[in-house]
Amino acid sequence: MNEHDAVTAMATSYTAAWCSQDPASVAAHYAEDGSLTINDGTPAVGRAAITESARVSSIGARLHIAPVRRTPSPPPVFADRLALCSRIVPMRFRVMLCSLLAGLCVLPAACQTRGAAPALPYAGKTALVTGSTDGLGRELAIALAAQGAHVIVHGRNAERGRAVVAEITAAGAGSARFIAADFASMQAVRDFADTIAAAYPTLDLLVNNAGIGLLSTQPRRTSADGHELHFAVNYLAGWVLVNRLQPNLAAAAPSRVVNVASGSAAPIDFDDVMLEKPGAYEAAIDRAYGQSKLAQVSMTIELAPAFAAQGITMISLHPATLMNTTMVQGIGIPPESTVAEGRDHVMGLIMRDALEPGAFYLEGQPIVPMEPQALDATARARLVSLSESLTGVAGPDTRRLR
Repeated sequence: MNEHDAVTAMATSYTAAWCSQDPASVAAHYAEDGSLTINDGTPAVGRAAITESARVSSIGARLHIAPVRRTPSPPPVFADRLALCSRIVPMRFRVMLCSLLAGLCVLPAACQTRGAAPALPYAGKTALVTGSTDGLGRELAIALAAQGAHVIVHGRNAERGRAVVAEITAAGAGSARFIAADFASMQAVRDFADTIAAAYPTLDLLVNNAGIGLLSTQPRRTSADGHELHFAVNYLAGWVLVNRLQPNLAAAAPSRVVNVASGSAAPIDFDDVMLEKPGAYEAAIDRAYGQSKLAQVSMTIELAPAFAAQGITMISLHPATLMNTTMVQGIGIPPESTVAEGRDHVMGLIMRDALEPGAFYLEGQPIVPMEPQALDATARARLVSLSESLTGVAGPDTRRLR
């Protein structure tokens, strides 16, 4: 059996167990000759997970995949029950497996014994969507307003921001206000957060969506503070917002933070986070983007317990692959999905009655982050310390909640 067939067999076996509501996990074993066999595992309770019960190696390693947790109340922190799946399977097959399993969890109604989860209402609630003058953020702002929410629209371009507000106002369901800020400046982000905090004592939803994407073939760019631009805009801005607005989110509890990350992840080199060493920025086509997105996932896992204690559920997610956004089209990569698909996925989670704090969601289901550094508590602690230093904004004391 080759690896492609093995991944398919694993997913098929998983589906059969899920449909029968059988709690047994499915195991895959790599032998020394590289072959992979599928066999029944031991009973498992919990979530979609990949755990390691042998040495971290592609030789002699076992994978256990358990059905997604379907209880209405969120379990304890996602990261606490996850183990590293590093180097067990080549990356392309890990991506394939995670996509297959996530997709197979959305099964026909005939295969389910429970009805659809009730939708969380947003009428009369306040939502902040960053980067919402274009692309996915714009569609999310309009969709939330259609549910009756008051949406804080954010972006750099005032004309586009006013256009989004006008469209929402004309629709008549919700309301909106535009507030401009350039996330390439930490002072601008802090001022933006303080403006929101003063104007909105309660905040029901924060969607950290603003981001940039440049190829390594383009010149490395830095923020006003001298930080690598992807890391500043995609990650550090979100760090400032979640921590500066935490009291407002807590005042609206139960509330939510949704960090729009990506399945495209790269480990953070803490000795060269800003990719200043010769050749570091050019080492991979999307390294700068990938490490900024991994930082979002890592932050989510690390901060989720402290936020959950305040009634705030924080998750991260992959919206859709290479949506036809201005960003994707601008770097010359052919789109593989639409903004509408990304909007529907994100809105499905925003409105889901119960979410798993700290989880990374792919196609509507929590999965193990494909880059194992996100599950390294030491790396996450280093990221927290670094983030506090670079932004001047302290995070919660996460150590006592580990």
